[in-house]
Amino acid sequence: MNRSVPIINTARVSLRPMRPEDFDRFAEIWADPEVVSEIRGGVRSRADSWDAFLRNAGHWQMTGFGQWAIWEARARRMVGQTGFFFANRHLGEDFDNYPEAGWVLAPEARGQGLAREAARAAHDWFDRVIPGRLSALITKANLRSIAVAQDLGYELLREAEMDGVPVSPIPADHCAASAIRVRRPFPPRAAAHSPDPARPRSTAGSLS
Repeated sequence: MNRSVPIINTARVSLRPMRPEDFDRFAEIWADPEVVSEIRGGVRSRADSWDAFLRNAGHWQMTGFGQWAIWEARARRMVGQTGFFFANRHLGEDFDNYPEAGWVLAPEARGQGLAREAARAAHDWFDRVIPGRLSALITKANLRSIAVAQDLGYELLREAEMDGVPVSPIPADHCAASAIRVRRPFPPRAAAHSPDPARPRSTAGSLS
C-alpha cells in the first residue's frame, strides 16, 4: 500500500506532505512553549516529535488522510501543520468514531489568517474526498482555535474529561488542561445528495 499525499495550494500557503527534511522544523515548532501553551501535553522532546512525525506518515498510508505541513509562500518555510487524524482518546463513541481535525502554527505566523486559510483548504479537500463528520478537541483558553473552528462550521458538542480530570470549571492558570469538544456537521452539499436520514442536514459552526 502506497498512498500519495496531495499538495494543496492557496493564495498564501501550500499544504504539502511532510518530508524527512522537514523534521528539524517540525521538532522546533513543537518544542516552543508558546506553541503548546494552549494545547494539552506540553512541549515535546525531539524523540516525542519523531514519534509523532512518523505516526503522521503512517496515518496517511493506513487511512488515506492525515496532516500536512503548512508552508507559507512568502517565507518559503514550514510554519505549522493541519489535517485530520484518529487519536484514540477514549472519550466516547460520539467523539472517537470520527476523524479529528487540528491545526498548529508557529508564533511568527499567527495573526495573519493563515491557520484559517490552511484549515479551510484542508477541510475543502476532506469534504470532497472523504465527506463525513469531523470532531475537534480544543482547550477552552485557545480562543484563536475556537474562532477558526467556528468559521469552519464546528459547534460545541460537550465538555469533556481528559485523563479522568474534570475540565470545567477549572482555574484560569490551568486552562491549558481544560478541553471542549466541537463537531462539524456533515457537509451540506454532500448531505443534499444523500438519502440517509441519519446524516445531519444542518450547517453549523485544533491539535492536541
